[in-house]
Amino acid sequence: MDFDPLADYPLGQKRPDLVSTPSGQRLEDITLEALRAGALGADDLRATPETLRRQAEVARAAGREPLAENLARAAELARVPGDTILEIYTALRPHRSTGDELEAWAARLEEEWDAPLTAAFVREARDAYAKRGLLAGEHAPV
Repeated sequence: MDFDPLADYPLGQKRPDLVSTPSGQRLEDITLEALRAGALGADDLRATPETLRRQAEVARAAGREPLAENLARAAELARVPGDTILEIYTALRPHRSTGDELEAWAARLEEEWDAPLTAAFVREARDAYAKRGLLAGEHAPV
């Protein structure tokens, strides 16, 4: 299935065949009537990693690299359980984690969820926190 990031944007209008839910519902099946009938679950209202990767390609083709990077990380995180994402978010707050704890999260992201871009982001945060004294038990440099 060919995909042209610029010609096929917006996907929902020009290529609805490329958009589905994590449970396999087609975009055209996501309707208010289906929701009212109980035919849709929570997973039917989430984007799939594939759709997020395509959106990243669209952003990259439009020259919006920071957005493309965010969407690529979102594609990785789409497979990570919500409670784990919340744990990682909490760990990334200043003074909440040591450098070793953040490295452990980065390793888990790579090994358990095949999320190397997000692991690199956590490592970048770890390094920035170390420079600014924002790791657990540290104080900001004077």
